[in-house]
Amino acid sequence: MRHESTLLRSLRAKHLHIRPSGLSLLPRRCHRWNSSNTTPPAHEPIIFSGIQPTGVPHLGNYLGALHQWVKLQQDAAEGTKLFFSIVDLHALTVPQDPAQLKRWRKEAFATLLAVGLDPKRSTIFYQSDVPAHAELMWILSTVASMGYLSRMTQWKSKLQLPEDTSLDDSTARAQLRLGLFSYPVLQAADILVHRATHVPVGEDQRQHLEFSRYTANSFNHLYGPIFPIPEALISPAKRVMSLKEPTSKMSKSHADERSRIILTDSPAEIRKKVKVALTDSEAGITYDPTGRPGVSNLIEILSHLEGVSCEDIAADFHSASLRSLKEHVADRIAYHLQETRDRYITIMEDKTGYLESVAEEGAETARANSRVTMQQIRDAMGL
Repeated sequence: MRHESTLLRSLRAKHLHIRPSGLSLLPRRCHRWNSSNTTPPAHEPIIFSGIQPTGVPHLGNYLGALHQWVKLQQDAAEGTKLFFSIVDLHALTVPQDPAQLKRWRKEAFATLLAVGLDPKRSTIFYQSDVPAHAELMWILSTVASMGYLSRMTQWKSKLQLPEDTSLDDSTARAQLRLGLFSYPVLQAADILVHRATHVPVGEDQRQHLEFSRYTANSFNHLYGPIFPIPEALISPAKRVMSLKEPTSKMSKSHADERSRIILTDSPAEIRKKVKVALTDSEAGITYDPTGRPGVSNLIEILSHLEGVSCEDIAADFHSASLRSLKEHVADRIAYHLQETRDRYITIMEDKTGYLESVAEEGAETARANSRVTMQQIRDAMGL
């Protein structure tokens, strides 16, 4: 499929072997460490990524991240370690209702299992169950750059401030909390504490990975080759846009619930939301993201699900009505998500403690892996 080949090309560009049967994340060649080189030697391939607990993810989360995680799990070579986390400490950068956060954590974890992540192949855990994430954040904060952090977009977008806002702005300083400002340091710790060599991210998250790479390099320069420098695995999926505001990314923060499709929506709910998706009054179907963003968003969703180019889909539906396109898109989404929805309901209704046992087993594996890193760090720093 075209999306798959895009991902494979991305991986080839990062000097990774590709097997005909899928992805092999073994480095093509090793580099010998020397004191004049701040690039650490080759490490075993480890993939890490995380998702915040905001309840059941929506279609954009699924196509942009979760579906790609499952493909990486299926295609990664034997010996590749995979760590996927519910990053609940990150959720605390904004005030949370404790009961709601507890429920959201469970819903997010159940979703990772429902979409197809296999605890026998991947380590799935809650970030807060592995204390080394927070411990390493403090250590990395001693080498992290305040200037670099001030240029990051996360704290500005969370506070709804212009991108050119700086710490010289007294209003920004009054609103800003340390946890939100230092969010990227914790994100770097999430990646580096597991010695991740590769991080699947969307194009809009590249800035955060670049900060992690910068911080790893800074630490290695001071203390020696502890961390691999993580490489981005850019998802081939474009951003899925809001059904009601197709020039904006699909998000749970949008006031209109019809703007997004939740992975556990019933077929009837999916059809209702797609039916009222904002499009236009032009005749025929064309793919024009700038001129016809609503129609193009539906085409892009269909492209993700069917592995067919947007141009080919537009050609197939060229003479069709918008109603026909919407009905087809809704049917394909409902069909694609049905198994995930059924598995999610089964997991959430389970009374045997299955989810909790998977979470504890994943946490123990993650704690054991992080202890290796932290011991190396303590030895290097004299702690």
